[in-house]
Amino acid sequence: MSAAETLPEIDAALVRRLVDAQFPRWRDLPIRRVEHDGWDNRTFRLGEELSVRLPSAPGYREQVAKEQRWLPVLAPLLPLPIPQPVAEGAPTEDYPLPWSVYRWLPGTPVVLLGDVSRDVALAEAIGAFLVALRAAPAEGAPAPGTHNFFRGAPPEVYGEEALAAFPVLGAGAASRAEALWAEATASRWEGAPVWFHGDVAPGNLLTRDGRLSAVIDFGTSGAGDPACDLVPAWTMFDGAARDAFRRVVGLDDDTWARARGWALWKAAITVRDRSGDAEARATLARILR
Repeated sequence: MSAAETLPEIDAALVRRLVDAQFPRWRDLPIRRVEHDGWDNRTFRLGEELSVRLPSAPGYREQVAKEQRWLPVLAPLLPLPIPQPVAEGAPTEDYPLPWSVYRWLPGTPVVLLGDVSRDVALAEAIGAFLVALRAAPAEGAPAPGTHNFFRGAPPEVYGEEALAAFPVLGAGAASRAEALWAEATASRWEGAPVWFHGDVAPGNLLTRDGRLSAVIDFGTSGAGDPACDLVPAWTMFDGAARDAFRRVVGLDDDTWARARGWALWKAAITVRDRSGDAEARATLARILR
């Protein structure tokens, strides 16, 4: 980042200043940090019906305009609620990036539910959402690029990084990882670009009354190869739940091989950087077996 792009601490006081200056109609609404936050953005409640999301680094700035443009287009086509933009905030001297105000979506993030690896109903609901998303018209939709860190491209876009990380896994695991990576990079998506979410993770899935109720954070979304959206088969599910997810999502074996490549790349670099990360090691074990 340049000196001009160095971000201040993103706290409730900063959000208060931004909201009061740009949207005085919400001046009286209280602001508080959400209990479970993400990585790309910092999120705050604005009253009871709104939320404010601010990119946590300049590399995420492109996601703001994308979500503002495309989420209203996608929302009527999907079986579950997704974030609804209400306003777009402008950069200021205090905070030099664009930011957004959304309708608040109630629900408990799946990440707070504990072990869901055997939850067949959840696996089927996620799969059905992805099928509907894939069916949405993609004309003019954003292609893989810097806005979503090349989700939707072939996994080999991270080939150099993946292959460099595999030796850290140990000789036997590295050999198996290299073989799976070869399978992942042996094919390409041959169809027309389709919509994908790009980060189907437990923190981006909300539940109410025991059911999937909303899907949030479309910052890494775009149109291209949907393989990146199939990683829950290894990051979230096992056994019958994995089988159900695969059955509902459909798609051919080559796409599933590329999906496994995406999951393998992320797990390998996470283990490389944080060897004690239990979640990444569990994902890696599922992939390698």
